[in-house]
Amino acid sequence: MEPVIEATGLTKSYGEVRVLSGVDLRVPQGSVFALLGPNGAGKTTTVRILTTLTRPDGGTARVAGHDIVRERALVRRGISLTGQDTALDELQTGRENLRMMGRLCRLPGGRAAARADELLARFDLVEAAGRRVSTYSGGMRRRLDLAASLIVAPTVIFLDEPTTGLDPRSRAEMWTVITELTRSGVTIFLTTQYLEEADRLADRIALVDGGRIVAEGTSAELKQRVAGQRLDLTLTDADTFDAAALHLGDRALLSDRDRRTLSVATDGSAAHVRSVLDELDPRRLVIDRFAVHSASLDDVFLALTGHTTSARKETAGV
Repeated sequence: MEPVIEATGLTKSYGEVRVLSGVDLRVPQGSVFALLGPNGAGKTTTVRILTTLTRPDGGTARVAGHDIVRERALVRRGISLTGQDTALDELQTGRENLRMMGRLCRLPGGRAAARADELLARFDLVEAAGRRVSTYSGGMRRRLDLAASLIVAPTVIFLDEPTTGLDPRSRAEMWTVITELTRSGVTIFLTTQYLEEADRLADRIALVDGGRIVAEGTSAELKQRVAGQRLDLTLTDADTFDAAALHLGDRALLSDRDRRTLSVATDGSAAHVRSVLDELDPRRLVIDRFAVHSASLDDVFLALTGHTTSARKETAGV
């Protein structure tokens, strides 16, 4: 399919800090594309450049058919952006916020009011429509913020970490909303730190680290790139854990000394699993338990970026 977002060699620095070092992206129309990476990897800067809020130092990009530098106004007409912080007037009600956005988008008064009511119903906010936004929960604010970005139907929706700070139930509600949006044919560009979120929502995922795209593909392709299967080992004590970790070195996909667990790539066959067990525990004394699992995006994160703790904590919502 023709790309609705296409970027080549995007670079950006702030002073001596290099934030982007040649980012290339290609996002097909009507898909969900997730940009995944740790804090400081360059996700938000990429979004700011693609949405014309920040000029790149180098490279080119086209969004919704228009150049982000030479045709900024045309790009902005075809996109919407929901940032990490809600852009709402807390002294107004939910309905008033949406009507105001409609008028700012030059809709006639009657049409702005009708569109506000449509979106309140779509995002399950009818009962709270007459309340001030200051009384809304975090999940309700995020839904209202997303509704506001849809006052005029966009070609591309940029969602910059839309569920950061939400509790698990509110996050699940946002996932449902995003899934429903994709059925309307719009393209969604999603940035997130939550591995499960990218795994569940995205058609394709790009992993950014240090201002570069280090891997791209479907969730299944990225997992297969690291390992088709993962062998999780639980050692008997801290000393045996340390010895096994030293022996495996870079082969260890995941490592948790507190739980005495190590993970290593495997093809899942009995022969390979047996060979790993025999290699680490030939006398059958140091491995307490083992289990074979499909590789996860956690494994991809570790193997390709080296960021383990933050990625796993974000996945758990810590």
